[in-house]
Amino acid sequence: MAILIWVVVYHQLEPLSKWVVTALALEPGSRLAEAIAFFAYDTPKVLMLLTFVVFAMGVVRSFFSAERTRSMLAGRREGLGNAAAAALGIVTPFCSCSAVPLFVGFVSAGVPLGVTFSFLIAAPMVNEVALGLLFVLLGWKVALTYLVFGLGVAVVAGWIIGRLHLEGWLEEWVRDVRAATATVPREGLTATARMGAGLQAVRDIVGRVWGWVIAGIAVGAFIHGYVPDGLLASVMGKEAWWSVPAAVLIGVPMYSNAAGIIPIVEALIDKGAALGTVLAFMMSVIALSLPEMVILRKVLTLRLIAVFVGVVGAGVLAVGFLFNFLFA
Repeated sequence: MAILIWVVVYHQLEPLSKWVVTALALEPGSRLAEAIAFFAYDTPKVLMLLTFVVFAMGVVRSFFSAERTRSMLAGRREGLGNAAAAALGIVTPFCSCSAVPLFVGFVSAGVPLGVTFSFLIAAPMVNEVALGLLFVLLGWKVALTYLVFGLGVAVVAGWIIGRLHLEGWLEEWVRDVRAATATVPREGLTATARMGAGLQAVRDIVGRVWGWVIAGIAVGAFIHGYVPDGLLASVMGKEAWWSVPAAVLIGVPMYSNAAGIIPIVEALIDKGAALGTVLAFMMSVIALSLPEMVILRKVLTLRLIAVFVGVVGAGVLAVGFLFNFLFA
């Protein structure tokens, strides 16, 4: 019944946005009318999609725990271990705010440093919210491209950091941590309990990010209504070689999450920005944000943070340039 109601409401969103413009007596086709229509349509749409995706993945996540994830990665060699860690990062319930306890737990359990970094890069950047919203809003090609390139960055960056053998650049207290006995508390959950986990994920995640989502949609509505079509094409288009590094530099100081940044991505692409440049911007906001660096400073020395930012940043730049070249 809930799914049926969701489908019916979702299909009424476009008529609702048109009704809002009419009710406000706005001139059809004006900049303000276009911006209001975008906001009135995208706000409930993105929040409904976010709720659906988070609930579904909350059920999936009930099969994982920090301890189980740690035990699955412990003892993995680099290469295959990096790929496994990046893949686990997609479906496990962790973000940059979980970096400190995860990092300590993984290192203490014998997970190689490079493998740990592959997981910590993929978990916030290539998460189910980003993929689900990209799939619905921008199509399967964009979602698949983001998945492939995002995993590529996580795997390669983690492998490079592992090859550099920088364990000595961890904070001393982290190196002194002893491995603890792992437990897996989520075995044997009933179907009802897993559904409850999905609802709890909606309360926790949607309840935490809805403000960022609305803020992102508001920015996207402004871009959609007021930014001239040719402006972004010239600034963030394929012909502007400097647009990719500029997009990364702009993205790093920003603080947002996948749900909040995707409406902005949608509006940028609609206005003619190059897809590779926009994906590089999105990756830098999610994976290289300053708040994440502050959190990681508790377990990493400044030298290791610099290496992390440099390697991941180079990967994000490569994604932007390569994708713009392939689809020129």
